[in-house]
Amino acid sequence: MWVIYAFLSAFFAGIMSILAKIGINHVDSNLATAIRTCIVALLSWAIVFLVHSHNLLSTISWHSMWFLILSGIATGASWLCYFKALQIGDVNKVVPVDKSSVLLTMILSLIFLGESLSFLKIIAMILIGLGTYFMIERKKNTQQATTNHWFFYASLSAIFASLTAILSKIGIENVESTLGTAIRTLVILVISWGIVIVQKKHTHLKTITPRNWLFLVLSGLATGFSWLCYYKALQSGPASIVVPIDKLSIVVTVIFSTAILHETMQKKAMIGLIFLVGGTLLLLV
Repeated sequence: MWVIYAFLSAFFAGIMSILAKIGINHVDSNLATAIRTCIVALLSWAIVFLVHSHNLLSTISWHSMWFLILSGIATGASWLCYFKALQIGDVNKVVPVDKSSVLLTMILSLIFLGESLSFLKIIAMILIGLGTYFMIERKKNTQQATTNHWFFYASLSAIFASLTAILSKIGIENVESTLGTAIRTLVILVISWGIVIVQKKHTHLKTITPRNWLFLVLSGLATGFSWLCYYKALQSGPASIVVPIDKLSIVVTVIFSTAILHETMQKKAMIGLIFLVGGTLLLLV
């Protein structure tokens, strides 16, 4: 079942990137992140109370709680960087860099979680690495080079996302997955709104258009469903496989970014996508 949950997580995450890209148009990225986190928090805690998981709060050890909090901090940092990159760069460029976190996650899972390393897994890592490299399009002229800040933020997003997976795997081991997701979301909520208030970006709330509100709410719902599926899969399955499957959301993102946002993909990037998907599917063999 964890494989099914991992694929569902990838699907919702792919949709989320497109909805978020539309929703953060002319909206401060940190404020947009804070708004989306509210939606995720409401959704996750509603499900917690619906399935009565809140009764298990007292059973969570301090060890698990600390790792859930740390994973929430890492997620918050990853989100802030990701949506900043998404705001100033093309989805087709930002997402592959963010998804490169899969390589670091696989390496960290071998070191800290003791997960096995097989010949097929090594080949898969090579394919995923090559695929990511091919999908990253470099700007050549000087005028476009000034917009390359998206690469810096996307890279930071990937690093924090890798830490999130490892910390979450440890923290959620003996915790009901829905409750663990809800706890982490509260941490992200505090971080995101804390940054917004310090920067006084909350004053921009009244300038957000109804269209932006709609897509921010929809992207928040998509994120919530993606998270619930992701951490359910992560609780039962190995991080070195669950994370790569989740990163297949890039396929959904590319399809929708081409159809809806009319972003183009070069032949080299298309080859990279094939390598990336092939390497990920090889992990399931």
